[in-house]
Amino acid sequence: MKDSSAYAKLSKKYGDVFTVYFGPRRVVVLNGYAAIHEALVKNAENFSSRPLGQAFFSADGKTLGIADESYGPKWKEHRKFAMMSLRDFGVGKKSLEGKILEEARALGDEICKTNGRPFCISQMMQNAVSNVICSIVFGSRYEYDDMVFKSLLKAIQRVFGRKMVEFLAEQLPPLKVLPGVRKNYQDLMQSQAKIMDHIKERIREHEDTFDPNDIRDFIDAFLLESNKRQTDENNTFTEQELATIVYQLFLAGTDTTATTLRWALLYMILHPDIQEKVQQEIDSVLGPNQEPAMAHRSQMPYTEATLTEVSRHATVAPHTIQHATSNDTTFRGYNIPKGTVVEVILWSVHHDPNLWPEPDKFDPNRFIDDAGKYVKREGVIPFSLGRRVCLGEQLARMELFLIFTSLLQRFTFKLPEGAPKPSEKGVPGPLHQPVPFMLIAEPRE
Repeated sequence: MKDSSAYAKLSKKYGDVFTVYFGPRRVVVLNGYAAIHEALVKNAENFSSRPLGQAFFSADGKTLGIADESYGPKWKEHRKFAMMSLRDFGVGKKSLEGKILEEARALGDEICKTNGRPFCISQMMQNAVSNVICSIVFGSRYEYDDMVFKSLLKAIQRVFGRKMVEFLAEQLPPLKVLPGVRKNYQDLMQSQAKIMDHIKERIREHEDTFDPNDIRDFIDAFLLESNKRQTDENNTFTEQELATIVYQLFLAGTDTTATTLRWALLYMILHPDIQEKVQQEIDSVLGPNQEPAMAHRSQMPYTEATLTEVSRHATVAPHTIQHATSNDTTFRGYNIPKGTVVEVILWSVHHDPNLWPEPDKFDPNRFIDDAGKYVKREGVIPFSLGRRVCLGEQLARMELFLIFTSLLQRFTFKLPEGAPKPSEKGVPGPLHQPVPFMLIAEPRE
């Protein structure tokens, strides 16, 4: 990763905590597990806010939802509500396992249609993962060929794939009118508006059919909470807030998980011996016909180790959404004023040679002990740490295990004959994506 590796070089010279300036803007950079854990966990009260005037996960730049909201009572209330509602709609429960497995089956059926021809799995994977979010927030899924769904996913991809100059334009509004920036920025705004329009349309449908005795999904749960607070003049459970939170669930919950699964399949293609070992474990625990369940995870240490190594090696989110200090604080001898931007570099932890010998080597055995059991290691933090840990961590872990296991139970993935080996070095950006690659799926007997 371009800026992550640049920060890594700076940390060798200046240590794990240093300051960089972007014009007048001061940014404190945290590298390495010890510094990140000390700030986000031990000093959580001081390092859990968001930079003022920055709203990367807000479509209107004003309504901040959960992702962009400053650390305080409103954020705590909305995050607690979202966590409870996600649990109610099956996160960590068998009811959601069924929905994820339904998508895994649909994805497998779509792969079958390729009939052994080379194909790119990116779009199919995004369809499957997005549909899991749809079932939680909208209460329904989309068929893969639905034009509305295709348009929605294209807009999500555009927003997540925003260019650095568009990030800068958010910070420095005069940039928005420059000829080279204006058209791209307008295109980005249109994509954001398209997602929000779709979400608001679904919210209106829910309002028309709302029954307080039959709460179908996340939108219904939010509407119920909003109705309870109608007489409260400080009610923050508004329609715009709901639309923004759903927008954030889509953005945070679609591309990251779909990209991690694409990395997982790329590593299986590049390391057929590891793929074979995972499949042997799947066969011994599940056989050919029994569907995977989260209860099987503890019986499948090598599969678990492989997915953990995917998360470490790929590091799909090389750094977290920017943090900010909630108070004036002293950290490792530095005086840091309230409101200072804090950049948390997860890449530095996952690729630290002191934690991981040969960090650029893909090796699931890092997480297997001499008895063949899975060993959890604290240096793997793809969802970050502390109060701002990813809201959808449990959901993502369920999707990764169930979809990956389902696919390897049904197919062996290979490179097309004669195709050059894709690189394990990804494409830099807000998300660390694998280089586009083609693969072949051979149905297993």
